[in-house]
Amino acid sequence: MRITGLIIGVFFLLILAACTDFIAVESKQSELEKEENKQEKNNSDDHSKVHESKSEKNKGEAEEEPKEEAVTLSKPQYKINSNNWTIEPVNQANPKVVLLTIDDAPDKNALEMARILKKLSTPAIFFVNGHFIDTPEEAKVLKDIHELGFAIGNHTYSHPNLKTLSEAQQYKEIVGLNDRVEEIIGERPKFFRAPFGSITDYSREVAKDENMLLMNWTYGYDWEKEYQSKEALAEIMINSPYLVNGANLLMHDRQWTKEALEDIVKGLQNKGFTPVDPARISQEIE
Repeated sequence: MRITGLIIGVFFLLILAACTDFIAVESKQSELEKEENKQEKNNSDDHSKVHESKSEKNKGEAEEEPKEEAVTLSKPQYKINSNNWTIEPVNQANPKVVLLTIDDAPDKNALEMARILKKLSTPAIFFVNGHFIDTPEEAKVLKDIHELGFAIGNHTYSHPNLKTLSEAQQYKEIVGLNDRVEEIIGERPKFFRAPFGSITDYSREVAKDENMLLMNWTYGYDWEKEYQSKEALAEIMINSPYLVNGANLLMHDRQWTKEALEDIVKGLQNKGFTPVDPARISQEIE
């Protein structure tokens, strides 16, 4: 009986020890699980913080990134050949072009000529004389031509032969006109044409200092008596032997030129020529 009780007691102690070890193991596992869960949470928090930090950084970088320009300025597609004053293509531009220019503007016909050209979607340069923009009314005509989208060129203030003037007088004729044009339209001319084509060494220097492109012409006829009618002028301008790729056409603010202008433009286009936009001409001269 005593032996049986002893056996039962030993058995009970073994069970108690096993339960104690189990509880200890369970407690240790629970602590390990808690530690692991804590570590996972920390890792998750750290990842979130890193992700948030990167997002904020990317957001900042996106905000700092410069916006693209709305308008991309194109490179010049043409240049002036100073040997014969033709317009030559660069960058594989269309070679079959002509440049239309109107001198002695804006006298009595220039604004209407500009409207005709605008209707025909035809660009041109209007070379201005200062004595035609002395009054507020004349200044408004120049402003209207500019606002129609046409380039304004410098043809000196009073249309003298520059070879007969001193350097000081030449300077006044050229720069004085640029000042006046800027007063009216808010910008200075980018092209210079000397009256009678008489470019002097000094006028070249002044034009360069004023960032103007020198320009004469290849042909023109409207000052000659036999071409002072709509029909005769249109005929010679379209069928001149000097009409070549890049021809630089000289016309003037004259009634017969105004009357012939639409026929001239359409006749040139029928021959496959495209009037070139002065804005596409390089400001550098050979």
